[in-house]
Amino acid sequence: MNREFIGKLMLLGSALIWGSSFVVMKNAVDFLTPHVLLYIRFTLSTIFMSVFFFREVKKIRKSDLKGGFLAGLALFCAFTIQTYGLQLTTPGKNAFLTAVYCTVVPFLSWIWLKKKPDRWQWGAAVLCFIGVGLVSIDSSLRINLGDIYTLIGGCLFGVHIMICEKAMQKTSPINVTVLQFAFAAVCSFVAACLFEDFRVIEQINSDVILQILYLAFFATTLAYIFQNAGQKRVNECTTALLLSLESVFGVIFSLLLKVEVINMQIALGFMVIFAAIIVSETKLSFLRGRKRNV
Repeated sequence: MNREFIGKLMLLGSALIWGSSFVVMKNAVDFLTPHVLLYIRFTLSTIFMSVFFFREVKKIRKSDLKGGFLAGLALFCAFTIQTYGLQLTTPGKNAFLTAVYCTVVPFLSWIWLKKKPDRWQWGAAVLCFIGVGLVSIDSSLRINLGDIYTLIGGCLFGVHIMICEKAMQKTSPINVTVLQFAFAAVCSFVAACLFEDFRVIEQINSDVILQILYLAFFATTLAYIFQNAGQKRVNECTTALLLSLESVFGVIFSLLLKVEVINMQIALGFMVIFAAIIVSETKLSFLRGRKRNV
């Protein structure tokens, strides 16, 4: 197998794992409060990453801490809001509405870096807005509170991407990843102590332990490793296409495990949001390239 094919498999693996994690998270928050769950998840992920990349982690400098803290704070806020949203909506909706960060990032870049979005990104934003309306607004023209939380979480993931991009200019992606997990764990611990009851841990049984380990090892540690390694082997457009399948896998797993039932309006909304992600991330360059090769 060549280098590019292995990279594609890694990126597809990341999307598959992240897609499945929405159902696992939905089941886990039925037993654990959001911040306690995130504290355990990020603490374990920090340990796993530190063990796997010990040589790299030893090189962390004091100057890396600021970027790691900001990335961790953004990650904590994004996951917190997303998890609260997941308590009130379905895994499929949570997956697709979280994915709006793909269309939000260009506009955050406009505000932060003064880089104006192009026509493809404007078009993707319009498509995304239509898709979100189809997914979230019911027949009485009301939007579910869980969907609102999820949308806010998606925007915060966009902020997290911007912070990580800047932080990685000064240190390695591995160190940024370890530091953000560590700081997110600390933030989750503080929030759990202030707003939740740690005695909920006593409710953990073998099923919940397996779910937590899956989230910590596969959906956090392994998926991020696959993403970082895959991106080095595959071009940006293909990377975006493969990673955007996360939202599709989220719905597929949700349907297969009979967690939700989707009507035609929601299905159409999913397709429109997915089209928006593709347009925003690739500008349909893969189609234009194919036409030139004909």
